[in-house]
Amino acid sequence: MNLKIRWIGGATTALTGATLTTLVVATLTTLAMAAQPAFAQDCPGDGGIVRMGVEPFDTAPRLTPIYEKIGAMISEKLGCPVRVFVATNYNAEIEAMRNGKLEIGEFGPLGYVLAHQVAKAEAVAAFSNKEGKPDTYWASLVTYPTSDIKTPADIRGHTFAFSDPASTSGHLFPAYGMRKAGIDPDKDIKAIYAGSHTASFEALYNHKVDAGELNSEQMESAIQRGHYKDGDLVFLWKSDPIPTDPIAIRGDLPEAFKKKLTDILQNLDLTSIDEADRKVMGMHGTRFVPQSDSAYDGIRDLVKTLNIDLNKLS
Repeated sequence: MNLKIRWIGGATTALTGATLTTLVVATLTTLAMAAQPAFAQDCPGDGGIVRMGVEPFDTAPRLTPIYEKIGAMISEKLGCPVRVFVATNYNAEIEAMRNGKLEIGEFGPLGYVLAHQVAKAEAVAAFSNKEGKPDTYWASLVTYPTSDIKTPADIRGHTFAFSDPASTSGHLFPAYGMRKAGIDPDKDIKAIYAGSHTASFEALYNHKVDAGELNSEQMESAIQRGHYKDGDLVFLWKSDPIPTDPIAIRGDLPEAFKKKLTDILQNLDLTSIDEADRKVMGMHGTRFVPQSDSAYDGIRDLVKTLNIDLNKLS
């Protein structure tokens, strides 16, 4: 297996075999970026490279240029090269941090709760809303207008597209919405795990399934791609606001480095990111702002309510 790593201001380098294995778990798709060299002893990571993981909430081609810019901003302020990895699935990112292969991770709320439990992840920042507070988003159950599904209860017996078992809006909240309608999502539907929000949306958009999950971030991304306009889908149920993805750091990093990195992440100005790209990210504001672990206690409560075993997601 060959994997090409592209560095800002540098050539493309091919990594093979054991070199790649020691760099990151094989299930991660890699992107890259770096700033000016820094002393390795001041920059924990593989050879002094700080590694940042991103959950695959959209396609890698969509996320790559956006997170390259964000990685470059962090790198410039941190004084360490930053390499960004877009995971092929939610658990791949969690496993990478658990195995000491990531210093920073943007996790979904449910993925974060699991990463906090098994991978020492500590939430420090989140996207802001227009008021400069941590942003929120929503999940929903949707179908297309010509289907015979008119209420959440009508999903029973039909095919349904989830995104990923460890996804908050792509599994946890849709399952909760079904439970409220008296449906057991493990028994009463024909569940399909598409692998990402984009894939589950496309399955529904192309009528490959009868119903599916849709969150506000994926809807905005679909609008940007010209794949969604009002009336294309029927909303059967919509969740209350969900705290948006936390930016987390690995808890066993050196304290001085953690403090410096936390300060950077909690005050990162993203106004230079195009507005359309910020919409793809689900952002309504223009910066990262402080966030805490306790913001995700509601997710933990919902996990208990649904009797979800987090260990089975890892």
